[in-house]
Amino acid sequence: MKHVILGNGPAGVIAAETIRQHQPNDEIILLGAEPEPPYSRMAIPYLLVGDIKEEGTYLRKTKSYFKNLNIQEVHGYAQHVNAVKKEVTLADGKKISFDRLLIATGSHPVKPAIRGMDLPGVHSCWTLEDARAILHLAKPGARVLQMGAGFIGCIILEALASRGVNLTVVEMGNRMVPRMMTEGAGAMIKEWVQFKGVAVYTDTRVEAIALSKGSTSSPKASPLKVTLSNGTVIEVDLVISATGVKPNIEFLKDSGIEMNKGILVDHQMQTSVPGIYAAGDVTESVDFSTGQRIVNAIQPNAAEQAKVAGANMAGAKAESQGALQINVLDTLGLISSSFGQWWGIEGQDHVELKDTKNFKYMRLEFHDDVLIGATSCGLTEHVGALRGLIQTRAHLGSWKEQLMQDPSKIMQAYLAKAQARAEWMG
Repeated sequence: MKHVILGNGPAGVIAAETIRQHQPNDEIILLGAEPEPPYSRMAIPYLLVGDIKEEGTYLRKTKSYFKNLNIQEVHGYAQHVNAVKKEVTLADGKKISFDRLLIATGSHPVKPAIRGMDLPGVHSCWTLEDARAILHLAKPGARVLQMGAGFIGCIILEALASRGVNLTVVEMGNRMVPRMMTEGAGAMIKEWVQFKGVAVYTDTRVEAIALSKGSTSSPKASPLKVTLSNGTVIEVDLVISATGVKPNIEFLKDSGIEMNKGILVDHQMQTSVPGIYAAGDVTESVDFSTGQRIVNAIQPNAAEQAKVAGANMAGAKAESQGALQINVLDTLGLISSSFGQWWGIEGQDHVELKDTKNFKYMRLEFHDDVLIGATSCGLTEHVGALRGLIQTRAHLGSWKEQLMQDPSKIMQAYLAKAQARAEWMG
């Protein structure tokens, strides 16, 4: 059996390893588009901080790792997939046949339609090449403006602040991390970040970027003049765009594989074409909480999907429970998290605990007596309990009323339900 994996990020690597575990002798080809060895984008902020060197971002640390597993690494871009012929065409014209195919091509940064985005000094923070450019410009005291305060944006923010730059963050939403945190949590994160010395503008967008007076268009041109929608004009040395990502699926046009915002997959991570699978950022899978399809571009989700896809490609049987929204974020020392259907259901109960002075927050969302979602800031000891209750869909019974009165009892509720479940199973 010949397995071809498009994409050598975490999903591709884990899938290749899973296939090899089940099938010691099958042929495995791992295709990567970037010149570096397989690496983790989530490690780039640690590179910016200075905690690791580039080698520290590599997913597997020994040079001969994939060779030792008899996994063939190929460099190139997939340009087209012919599902009928079972063939992948690369950008250089080379064709690779397959028996089983995994699409794990990840995502790419969204480029806002803003005048000046192509100027020198404007960068995404997505690749090692981006990181090198940012390291060159983000010296201590440098003036940096970051567009976007989503999950990825907040991770980048942490790294930039550690470099001693003069940082300004601009977010279109009415709070920080608007797609992963409630208004209460997002507002608290903003207050915390400002308390730590970072300027934050919410409900604001960048209108234009231009060379400041006296600058040239040379590759090292600086500074830049950034105009915001609130009328503020800021002069900076570096602009970082962290305004979201989209799945890399354009090359699948006319392939016969069903897509919407991402590639549609079932619980085995198989696409609409038998023998072709997908995992990671490119997938549009069923959400654990709602049963609706979502693109859930987080690394834990990608890893779980890769294991499921790899097992099924190798002939074993595995199923995903669905994409559970799990977000744990460290923003300048404030730990925040959201799980499941954290936005709640209209007409159902919720309870909110808020201690602004001490930067502590918790909100629980219920469907009848089942905890379906939760958000927290500054309360790390509850993270495991929140996730556990949501994943097991435990009926809380009388514990629900206790939590409505005091959400901080979540650990007691979790332990009580876990004990009851163990007794029932025993």
